[in-house]
Amino acid sequence: MKVRQHDLFPRALGARILGLLLVAGLLGGCVSQTVKRVDTTPPRQASEPIPEALLLDVGIQLFDPNVPDEWRDRERDGILPEVRRAEARFMPFLLKDTLESTGNWGAVRVVPRHTHAVDVTVDGKLLESNGETLRLEVEVADASGRRWFKREYSYQASRYAYDEAAPAGLDPFQQLYNEIANDMLAYRERLSATEIAQTREIGRMRFAREFAPDAFDGYLEQRRNGRFELVRLPAENDPMMSRIGRVRDREHLFIDTLDAHYGQFVEEMDTPYTEYRRHTYREAVALREMRESARNRTILGALAVAGGIYAASQSDSPYGRAAGHLGIMGGAYMVRDGLARRQEAELHALTLNELANSLEQEITPSVIELDDRTITLTGTVDSQYDQWKEILEELYRSDVGLPVAGDG
Repeated sequence: MKVRQHDLFPRALGARILGLLLVAGLLGGCVSQTVKRVDTTPPRQASEPIPEALLLDVGIQLFDPNVPDEWRDRERDGILPEVRRAEARFMPFLLKDTLESTGNWGAVRVVPRHTHAVDVTVDGKLLESNGETLRLEVEVADASGRRWFKREYSYQASRYAYDEAAPAGLDPFQQLYNEIANDMLAYRERLSATEIAQTREIGRMRFAREFAPDAFDGYLEQRRNGRFELVRLPAENDPMMSRIGRVRDREHLFIDTLDAHYGQFVEEMDTPYTEYRRHTYREAVALREMRESARNRTILGALAVAGGIYAASQSDSPYGRAAGHLGIMGGAYMVRDGLARRQEAELHALTLNELANSLEQEITPSVIELDDRTITLTGTVDSQYDQWKEILEELYRSDVGLPVAGDG
């Protein structure tokens, strides 16, 4: 059979279109097949029960979402600001639950920002977060100014973590939180009972100095390295410390109220967030292994459509026209699939955005019942915390007989 010269190019183009569709299909559907179990090993517990007097209270600050200012940077790294903001509030609560499950600590609370009402503070920063990989930078320090550690944690979730058969309630990245908890326990175990007791006292005195700097200024000394050391302690029956103790108890009461609010937020966020990560897992794998995404599939599909149209229009043979039509149909499917995946992800992201915005904006008014009065706080979390600090200051000044702001 004699092949006409002017049909050679359309045939070659048709073959290229078929090759493009095949490659695009492989890139769009190829996912890591590495078999990886869901690790259900719990975090480590102390070898011996820790006496209550040596249990350190922990405050986990809301994480830094680490959202780039530039749109191009967010697009390059696949960062959705609304999701990152929600994650920065979701993840601290998972770490809180992990620490509480060990029994190695005293009260563990999620706090809006730093407070001297806790013995140990945990700060976190999101470095990478998608359905497959989570990377966090975590810094832990205690009330004495001693930095326990600053480390980067990374964990790659198993695809089985998103199966229906996976353990109920187990976060795909639970082992990362377990690792943080284990590292915190390992550092705490290196501290002597005397050092732990001093740390708790230093935290108590720093809180006291925050409300009564003149009365408690001589009890602590800060070294050049930033560490605080006890110079002396007030008497056990010191009336000023008794008043400060009541103020600190009230601070804990309010933090517990906020902590319950964060818990409700996490409960509402859990389902849409799990679905969002389940949806993005395969795409995250593709991005890692082949730098492929919905955008790439859309581009490849558009190229296939364009090539198919050209091949069909330029060919005089059934073979060339068939290859062109195949390219058009295959490319259109790829474009539609890419857009559908993107839209589904955006729907889940929208739900997360609404939840994150509800936390950033108005939250349910916090009603605090004190011995002699009922206090209602309104506005954002930060606003309520600022209002509470002012109320604590007023309560303390009134308790010690000092003028209160606004009094005649």
